[in-house]
Amino acid sequence: MNASPPPTAAPRLSMFQVLLCGAMIVTLSMGIRHGFGLWLQPITMDRGWTRETFAFALAIQNIAWGIAGPFTGMLADRFGPFRVLAVGGLLYALGLVLMALSTSGLAFTGSAGLLIGIAQSGTTYAVIYGVIARNVAPDKRSWAMGVAAAAGSFGQFLMVPVENWLISQVAWQDALFALGRWLSVPVENWLIAGAGWQSALLVLALSALLILPLAFGLREPQVAKPVHSHSQSIVQALREAFGYRSFQLLMAGYFVCGFQVVFIGVHMPSYLKDQGLSPQVATYALALIGLFNVFGTYGAGVLGQRYPKRYLLSGIYGLRSVAIVTFLLTPLTPMSVYIFSAVMGVLWLSTVPPTNAVLAQIFGVQHMSMLSGFVFLSHQVGSFLGVWLGGKLYDSTGSYDVVWWLAVALGVAAALVNLPVREGPILRGEPRPQAA
Repeated sequence: MNASPPPTAAPRLSMFQVLLCGAMIVTLSMGIRHGFGLWLQPITMDRGWTRETFAFALAIQNIAWGIAGPFTGMLADRFGPFRVLAVGGLLYALGLVLMALSTSGLAFTGSAGLLIGIAQSGTTYAVIYGVIARNVAPDKRSWAMGVAAAAGSFGQFLMVPVENWLISQVAWQDALFALGRWLSVPVENWLIAGAGWQSALLVLALSALLILPLAFGLREPQVAKPVHSHSQSIVQALREAFGYRSFQLLMAGYFVCGFQVVFIGVHMPSYLKDQGLSPQVATYALALIGLFNVFGTYGAGVLGQRYPKRYLLSGIYGLRSVAIVTFLLTPLTPMSVYIFSAVMGVLWLSTVPPTNAVLAQIFGVQHMSMLSGFVFLSHQVGSFLGVWLGGKLYDSTGSYDVVWWLAVALGVAAALVNLPVREGPILRGEPRPQAA
């Protein structure tokens, strides 16, 4: 027969172009959000809110990101990633602006929570990994996903000190305001009107707009889709995935990943300050997580090409629990924090490349962004509980201890559930003619 080959038979875009633009987008989107824990005390103290108010907004952010993820994935699979990334970048910038202007808990939840969460669903891994899966050969796919994840990690390392520096510019702004009055020179109102954290958010909003030009580099050519082979509808793909045991196990493990990393990322700065450590220790801790995560995610991508990914995932979750237990039982000093941050950094997003590579390996790439979005939804349900319970239990007990030990128990559970995952391509029956 003269059937045309599937569009994924050869890369549509160069691998260099995909990795460069995809990595830069993930650097921005993941880097900005990684520093949100630094804003907890400045915002709550300035607005007179409880920590639960801030934590609930970020919990909504994570669950909105997760719920929107499958839908943005469907749109990216159907219409291409460019439109999704462009809209996501605009929403990200708008959310940061409104986050700075919010004066009530409800408005803050709508901006920092709902709007930024939706924006992140269209500017992070589900969409980027769909492009990688379609344009990078299978024998390099896990490595390429590791490169993209490493870029997000570098963004975390880069943006945390930048955000902390921006937040701390209150004195600089006061001096500028005084100079402006002395010289009778008008100064931009947004720069001097409020606390440093507000101005810093506006600067980050401008940074988020850089996603738009980068999205042009991921515009995939329109290629006619095949009507033969194993082409599936969305409903067929979802029914197949959710009925497959390994898909369910991957979702369960990713739930734990979300719980652990978002709880630590948001609440550890405040936990360290509560224990009497200086704010700089928290800043360095988050930066170290981002730095060592560069090596962890890249290494996970490389190892995923050589060894069974289920064992790799199981090991990552198990080692996280060991690291947390050691951290809790060791006397708290700046050095113990830095060591813990470095170890957790290696394990931080190292689950992302093998998890997504297994998805492409099992189900193929036709609905990759959508299926990745559903798995990530499970991750974000865990994120919601991790960040919200952190604030809720702290306000009710005055301590984070319960959530720390819950993170340990969940890590052990995730290590066990990943062991039975089957990584081979799913066996499908003979294809049936599709209705026009």
